[in-house]
Amino acid sequence: MDKWLYRATLALVIVGLLVSVYMTIYKVTSNDSMCLGSGDCSTVNASIYSEVNGIPVAAIGVLGYLAILAVLLFENRNSFFRQNGTLLIFGMALTGFIFTVWLIYVEVALLKAICPFCVTSQIAMTLIFIVAVIRLIKTPQS
Repeated sequence: MDKWLYRATLALVIVGLLVSVYMTIYKVTSNDSMCLGSGDCSTVNASIYSEVNGIPVAAIGVLGYLAILAVLLFENRNSFFRQNGTLLIFGMALTGFIFTVWLIYVEVALLKAICPFCVTSQIAMTLIFIVAVIRLIKTPQS
């Protein structure tokens, strides 16, 4: 395994996780003072698109980032994850990326509001996906 790619993924997952936790707290508390900079955070956070079946999108992000983090941490400690970790991370990153593309569309086209925290998470997930593709390509086939 390429240590640089592992570390890059780990760093991006931590950034995404921290932002998602922050945004989950913001969503649950509706504390608009947490929206730094533009008021677009409030617009996005209060929209019908900020939840899926009553679950905050940010909380879904927390779960996604935690799942990727768990696989990363077990990748060198468990034979199942050593054998399948790269593919699992790719699958989760692909799912996260597709969801990210939807969220970007919602912000830009439907809400016409850009939340800087959301964009940070979107960039992190996009980069995680790119690194996951590189890892998958570099992984020797058995």
